Amino acid sequence: MLNISRRYWQVGILSFILSFIVNLLLVACTSTAPTTSSPQVSQSPPISPEVSKSPIEPLLIGAAASLQQALREINPLYQTKITNQKLDYNFAASGTLQQQIEQGAPIDVFISASVKQIDALQQKNLLLAGTQRNLLTNRLVLVTPRQGAIALKDFRELANSDIKRIAIGEPRSVPAGQYATEVLKNLGILEQVSSKFVLGNNVKAVLAAVTTGDVDAGIVYLTDAKDSPQVTIAAYADPQLHSPIIYPIAILKATKSPTTAQQYVDFLQTPPAQQVFEKYGFGLAKS
Repeated sequence: MLNISRRYWQVGILSFILSFIVNLLLVACTSTAPTTSSPQVSQSPPISPEVSKSPIEPLLIGAAASLQQALREINPLYQTKITNQKLDYNFAASGTLQQQIEQGAPIDVFISASVKQIDALQQKNLLLAGTQRNLLTNRLVLVTPRQGAIALKDFRELANSDIKRIAIGEPRSVPAGQYATEVLKNLGILEQVSSKFVLGNNVKAVLAAVTTGDVDAGIVYLTDAKDSPQVTIAAYADPQLHSPIIYPIAILKATKSPTTAQQYVDFLQTPPAQQVFEKYGFGLAKS
């Protein structure tokens, strides 16, 4: 019995010692092991977004068809001054452009060949206040095909029987057509020649009818006639026979770029632009 008890006591002592050693090792491991925590991510300075200039919205210029060549020549001159400004153009009859604006066309600057269209838009409160001004003047001429068989010297000769077809702009929408009918009416021959009319939807179409020989004569602006070597200027209309031919300019109230639109309007009145206008036969309007 004594030997058995002593053996159990020894086993107990050994168990206690082993347990103590195990606990001691656990404590040591716990104290020396690195603490597990969330990994530290190095904080880099925040990346600033690239600062990029948003492209400037293109300006849409609605202009009378007779201005096409002059404005396109002025375009690179303007862009040497305002390098990041793109210009888009809508060339048409002034009356057509007026209707487009009234229907919401996104035109920024309107240059008409008559004050009639500008005044109509002003009455409908569609123009930016204080931006309307007179820009240019023009003259009305009678032209014939250069290779044509009929030689004319006066507007009154349009009533002659050998003149069968006369091209003019549609008077309701094309200012050049309006001025033409005023001349013919004041000369007393409108009723005699109206049956000969071939109507064009803009002054360029009228000029084309003459250059191709589809008509015997046409009434266009001096600026258009000077631009075409295929026509002969037969006569100049007396300015007293028609309303003053004035090209007004204005910024539209709906424009999203009033500042850049004003820059363009101002540039058209600088010497470089005016020299181009005069080259094409336009006069400079008195403000």
